[in-house]
Amino acid sequence: MSQQNKTTKRLPPRELSGAPVDPLPPAIRPSRSPLDGRYARLEPIDPRVHANDLFSAGHEAADSDDVWTYLPYGPFAGKNAFIDWLRDCAASADPVFFAIAEREQSRFLGMASLMDIQPKVGGIEIGHIWLGPELQRTRAATEALYLMMTYAMDDLGYRRLQWKCNALNQPSREAALRLGFAFEGVLYQHQIPKGHNRDTAYYSILDYEWPLIHENFRTWLDPENFDDAGRQKISLGDLNRALRGD
Repeated sequence: MSQQNKTTKRLPPRELSGAPVDPLPPAIRPSRSPLDGRYARLEPIDPRVHANDLFSAGHEAADSDDVWTYLPYGPFAGKNAFIDWLRDCAASADPVFFAIAEREQSRFLGMASLMDIQPKVGGIEIGHIWLGPELQRTRAATEALYLMMTYAMDDLGYRRLQWKCNALNQPSREAALRLGFAFEGVLYQHQIPKGHNRDTAYYSILDYEWPLIHENFRTWLDPENFDDAGRQKISLGDLNRALRGD
C-alpha cells in the first residue's frame, strides 16, 4: 500500500452548539447478536460457551493478572466465581457484553461491552474491555472494537460514541487516540474502585467525525496493509491523529 493512500483530510473543529437535532436519533437499542469480521468474531456472552476460554485467557495465561489492574473487578478467586460474574454479564441489558475470538485460534480471548446506552439521545459507550495477553496488539483486537464501533454508529445510528478509562491507565488512553477518539477531559475523584481513587479520562467520536475515521479503519484492516510477516505498513494511530491535525 503506497504512501499516497494516506489521508490528507481533516476533521472539522468541535464547536459548542444549540442547533436543532434533525433528524432525531432512531432510538434503537443494541441487540444480543454476533458481530463478524475478517479477523475477529464477537458473540453475546453465554457462560456455557465462553467460560472456559475466557477464564483461561484472563487467569491462566502468562501476565494475565495485569488484565485486571484498572478494572473494578477481577482477577477472580476461581472459575466458579468467574462463572458467577459471567452469569451477571449475560443477564445484563446495559452493559451488553460480548466475548471476543480471534478467528485463527477459534478461542475466546477477551471481552468488551456496549454500555451507558442512551437510545433517545443517541449516546453509547464501549467499555469493560479486557483482552487476554494472546489477543493484545493483534489485528483481531482492533477489528473487534471496530466492529462494535460500526454497529453503534452505522447500524444503530448513534450520534456520540464514548470511551472512558482510569486516567492513570496510559495504555487505554493511547488506545483511545489510536482508534480515533478525541480527548474531552478528566473527572477528578470520580469513583473508588477496589478502595482506590479513580480519576476518569473521557474520549468520544461524534457522528459527523465517524465517516473519515471509519475510512481509516478500512485502510488499516486491508490485508494489503500488512507484509508477509504481519507487520503494518501504515499505522492506524498515525492516520487518525492526522485527521485531528496532531
